[in-house]
Amino acid sequence: MALESRDVVKRAWKVFGSHDSELISSVFTEDAEWLAPAGNATAVALGGSSHMVGRDAIVRFLAEDFPRFFVRDVTIDFHGFYADGERVIIEETMTATLANGRRYSNDYCFVFELRGGLIHRVREYMDTARGHRMVFG
Repeated sequence: MALESRDVVKRAWKVFGSHDSELISSVFTEDAEWLAPAGNATAVALGGSSHMVGRDAIVRFLAEDFPRFFVRDVTIDFHGFYADGERVIIEETMTATLANGRRYSNDYCFVFELRGGLIHRVREYMDTARGHRMVFG
């Protein structure tokens, strides 16, 4: 089961990078949630929520808002994929060029909870102070 869960999340991560709404939608449950730290720089800059509820909200962020904010040179360096049953944890560093031209680089930890082979909940952790410095100066 752990290997299967890990594969589901690895595939989903590739799908996120496509910014294809249909593909992204196919990896989430309808009632999925994505929780990031309150007041994180991305949510503040985009005027969005740090707690996205429902597949449509998550898909809109990944397909439309993310590429509008992180405009080019997006690179993900994975440091670890850990799976236990239907829970998968990812450690990574993301770098990119922001819409304002600034360089972005931050470390993340994601906890994915699956249900029926689909992503049901994502908890995202990052250095919010560092993110604010890079986004807002």
